[in-house]
Amino acid sequence: MPEQSIRSLFDSAESQRKGIETSWDSNTATYQQNLAAAISTYESCLKLADRLSLFSPNETLEDLTSGDIQYLAINYRLAELLLRVSTKNRKATIQSARDAYEKYLNLLDQYDILSSADKKLYNDYLESPTAFSTISTTDPNARRATKIANFKLEKELKKKLEFLAQNPAYLQNDDDAIRELQLTNLSLCTHNTFQALESLNRELEVLAMAPPTPPSGPDSLERDYRERMGLQDKDGYSDRLDRRDMLSANNKGPILSSGGKPLRPFTLLDSRQTLKAGVFKPGHNLPTMTIDEYLEEERARGGIIEGGGEASGLSPEPDEDNYEKGDEETMKAREWDEFTEANPKGAGNTLNRG
Repeated sequence: MPEQSIRSLFDSAESQRKGIETSWDSNTATYQQNLAAAISTYESCLKLADRLSLFSPNETLEDLTSGDIQYLAINYRLAELLLRVSTKNRKATIQSARDAYEKYLNLLDQYDILSSADKKLYNDYLESPTAFSTISTTDPNARRATKIANFKLEKELKKKLEFLAQNPAYLQNDDDAIRELQLTNLSLCTHNTFQALESLNRELEVLAMAPPTPPSGPDSLERDYRERMGLQDKDGYSDRLDRRDMLSANNKGPILSSGGKPLRPFTLLDSRQTLKAGVFKPGHNLPTMTIDEYLEEERARGGIIEGGGEASGLSPEPDEDNYEKGDEETMKAREWDEFTEANPKGAGNTLNRG
């Protein structure tokens, strides 16, 4: 079977890449499979370009044909796709993408394609790759101006590429126009490369603050299960006390071992226990008796008037045999008569007297 040409292989890789970029199902297995296939095709392009000695350190941009300039972006396309790979080892993925970006920039620098501004950014990156930034981190005005300039540059490059793509007659049989298209595309790729390298540094800073990933495997799963169940490890010691010991009523023997490890549950009875009990105490007073208990106590103190309704307005019939009660009622009636005689009705009203 004859070897596939670099042009057909590159066109196949570009077609796969565009299909991936228009898909939104990045979490599906099919997406990751298509992504792996596109990465493999671009890697095959790199191997074939190396065998063909397509790029040489002794050449200049004028030595490259207009059709070969587009292959300078293979490493850039590869880096873009690598960052889309879903993997647990994100740091390794970032490093692979960084390597591809560096190879892309190195190749453009070799052919003296980088503009003066891009050349300065490339030198800044080589001096300190992990601290590289396209924007000043000290002067707010400089940061804003750089952001605006980056946005305008990206917009202009995309507008130019869109014009060239929508006017194929402009490119027909015009080698200079084709070279202009390829170089404009490389300018946009270079702009995006510096933005990506800066973004990767910020991501690595976040990853550095993440807690370490626990070891995986059957041993770690068994250890985690034993810890959660309170079982002892192979040394005979567990940070958690056995639940059977906690539920047992016959907890006897020493509390601590000679090495200071707890051998059975125990309770601290000093002020710490008191403070602990008050942590979740409600902020209001809870009832100390039920409603029935309260009514019974009020009834015993005579604080409840029983009865009600029509019967409450009727006077109880006197007990004729209760002479003491009868004398008490007679004295009350006599005292009331004496009071009314001494204080006739209206005697206290002095407002209308002349």
